[in-house]
Amino acid sequence: MEIITGYTGKPHVTSEQDRDVNIGVVGEGSYVLRTGMQLAAEVSSNNEIKIRDGVLMHQGCTASIKKNTYDSLTITNGSQGMKRVDLIVARYEKNQDNGIESLDLKVIQGTPAESNPAAPQYTEGDIQAGDYVADMPMYQVIIEGLNITEVKKMFKVIGSNKDLSNKVAELNKNITSVKSVNKNITKMIGGSKIVTAKASTSVQVFTNSEINAALGVNDSNNENTIVSMANGDASVQPAHVGSSYSKGAWNAVFDRNAYAGSFRINYVIFYFGK
Repeated sequence: MEIITGYTGKPHVTSEQDRDVNIGVVGEGSYVLRTGMQLAAEVSSNNEIKIRDGVLMHQGCTASIKKNTYDSLTITNGSQGMKRVDLIVARYEKNQDNGIESLDLKVIQGTPAESNPAAPQYTEGDIQAGDYVADMPMYQVIIEGLNITEVKKMFKVIGSNKDLSNKVAELNKNITSVKSVNKNITKMIGGSKIVTAKASTSVQVFTNSEINAALGVNDSNNENTIVSMANGDASVQPAHVGSSYSKGAWNAVFDRNAYAGSFRINYVIFYFGK
């Protein structure tokens, strides 16, 4: 084992080790961090796009544009009557001869077309696997005629651990109370019942008092009873059936308006009370 964040008397931390630490903390994908201008794109002219300051992490490899500065990218002129999609990528490269690594913004020019131009291909690559080129798509630049008409963001902005903690705290604050009921089923009955529906999306099948009488109990309610229902007469009533509890009664709920008339509901009642 080798220490990474420690003094050993000589330079020893490798870029591979640093990327592995970042991947373990943030993830193996490619993201822009929530700092600075978050590498926002600004169209300066039809031939220039400025990428504002921020930090990105591309497969664990970090790079930045210094605060209050920008990188300028040149966009080749469009053609009258033609459309084109260019791609701005953050490109990792490793020199095969001396091992020097870089991470810079590049423009990949697309192919002009009269309609529906395709975005150009880019090199996905796997940095930690030793690939010499790996692109992170940043923006699609939409060009119509001579004009840049849109710049579409393609990356995800990932929050900090503090952001995550704040979200968890907010979720916890919004949770009121959850009552957990873990009991064995003490009674269960099944059967079939003819009900008469109106032209609606539900029909009452059982009241609490009817279930009490059927089970021989006196406290059946929505906290200790489950009623599962199915349409037993689909030729008469071609609607799928579920169940819901409301105002002291269990209802068959349809996936569409029911036809007025009588039909059969098959059911199972589970009781886990006393």
